[in-house]
Amino acid sequence: MSQKSEAKDAIKLIAKNRRALHDFAIAERLEAGLSLTGSEVKSCRAAKVSLSDAYVQMERGEAMLLNCHIAEYEAANRFNHVPLRPRKLLLHRKELDALEVKLLHQGQVAVPLSFYFKNGRVKAEIGIGKGKTNIDRRESVKEREAKREIARALGRGSR
Repeated sequence: MSQKSEAKDAIKLIAKNRRALHDFAIAERLEAGLSLTGSEVKSCRAAKVSLSDAYVQMERGEAMLLNCHIAEYEAANRFNHVPLRPRKLLLHRKELDALEVKLLHQGQVAVPLSFYFKNGRVKAEIGIGKGKTNIDRRESVKEREAKREIARALGRGSR
């Protein structure tokens, strides 16, 4: 393989939604393309994306990404985009139908976990799951601390 094709196949992370894994118990993940304008892609290349309050909602049989902030691209002047506009997620019909069933009938939520470039195109990793309660969050913290303590104990034992 040449260097160009290897570089093109690489995945470059744009933004990550750290809050989503804290607030939601993610059961399933899927990859979706995004319908973006040119200035939005330029802003993504500059990593000026915020996913903190973003979520996915079904509208007229289409999956829409709402509340995702992609900053305006300075050099685009009058051809710029609206930072918080709804963006269409590009999924196959079977994936859209399955997502709609999960969101409407099973009471789950869909949130973007990360944005990244894959083969030169902007992709979003969508997580489907349920919201965590305060008790669930505390248990997650306890599990994480227990794993750290075990790792420390094993680290001390090998010295």
